[in-house]
Amino acid sequence: MTDPIADYLTRLRNAVSAGHRVVEVPASNLKKEITKILFEKGYIYNYKFVDEGPQGLIKIALKYDPQDRVNAIKALKRVSRPGLRKYVGYREMPRVLNGLGIAILSTSKGVMTDKEALREKVGGEVLCYIY
Repeated sequence: MTDPIADYLTRLRNAVSAGHRVVEVPASNLKKEITKILFEKGYIYNYKFVDEGPQGLIKIALKYDPQDRVNAIKALKRVSRPGLRKYVGYREMPRVLNGLGIAILSTSKGVMTDKEALREKVGGEVLCYIY
């Protein structure tokens, strides 16, 4: 596998479209940080890190509206790929869905959202857009 972050986002996207409640993905430190951001911003219901096997698993409980079963995640888009990296400074920070979505960045101060990076005045690699 050449792009584990794209695999992570694809597993989430497929689980949302299939209506699953829980999805399991192989763990890495970057995926754990992205999962924590998704939980803090209210896109997923809960998560659990399981130390099972050589690298472990992340179990993610997806968040649905109880009335009409609409998921909190509408779209996941991978921006920076191994063949085409996308870096931005804090002055060129992307706005996702006119501020309604989030962009997740990998910066020198860790993995954070676009709003946190703007507040810290750091730029970095744009990993994905979520709305």
